[in-house]
Parts: sequence; structure tokens; C-alpha cells
Amino acid sequence: MSSENVPPRILATPAAQEWIARLAALHGPLMFHQSGGCCDGSAPMCFVRGEFRVGAQDVLLGRVAGDTPVWIGARQFEYWRHTQVIIDVVPGRGSGMSLEAPEGVRFVTRSRVFTDAEAALLEDAGEPATGASAEVG
Repeated sequence: MSSENVPPRILATPAAQEWIARLAALHGPLMFHQSGGCCDGSAPMCFVRGEFRVGAQDVLLGRVAGDTPVWIGARQFEYWRHTQVIIDVVPGRGSGMSLEAPEGVRFVTRSRVFTDAEAALLEDAGEPATGASAEVG
């Protein structure tokens, strides 16, 4: 089966893509991690690539804004595996650990449930890469 038919597990809105590009211009290559913890832990956290250690069980949802990898904790992925995750950006202050925090914006996660047809394509494609099986960079 062609991977062209498989829907992406992760997307970024045009506004989020603009902010990712701005932050990458300031800091270099970036990455996201979605942990599923409480408070800001439930928001997508943006880091300079390599400054957050991806765990062996973390799941690679895909890449946004060109080549920016988006990882999610394994437990959170199990809750969200039936949804397409969408990174957006809104005005406001998020976590002090995420790169956008000083800029007056914060990344947020939105989602939509995959259709039955999309879910079948994803199932046929197999499990996504994990920190144990993927090149982390």
C-alpha cells in the first residue's frame, strides 16, 4: 500500500507553522513532545531538537512544518491513536519550558477523530515508530 493514502497522524495549522519557522530561525532545528501530563504537560512542548530526551516508548506521530518531529508519550498515544493531532497556536502564556513561552503565544493541541476508512489505512500501515526504533533527530 502506498504511504500517500495513509492520513498523517499529526498536522500543524498555518499559524503554528509560521511560529515553528520563526522559532527555528532563532533556535535551529526543533522538536515537539506531547506528554499527556496535567496542566502544561498536556500541551505540545516545543524544544530545540536534542534538548529533550525521547524515551524508548515515545511514539513518533510524524513531522510538521517540514522536518520538525512530533513525539507523544506511549500512554497518551493509546488514548489518542484514533485521532489526528493538530498543533495550533493561540495568544497567551504557556509553559516556561516550551520555546514559544516568552513570545506571548502558546502551542495547543486540537484533534479530530479519524474516519473508519482512515483508521483502516492506519491499521494496515502498521504501528508508528517509537524512540526505540526511530532515529530520534
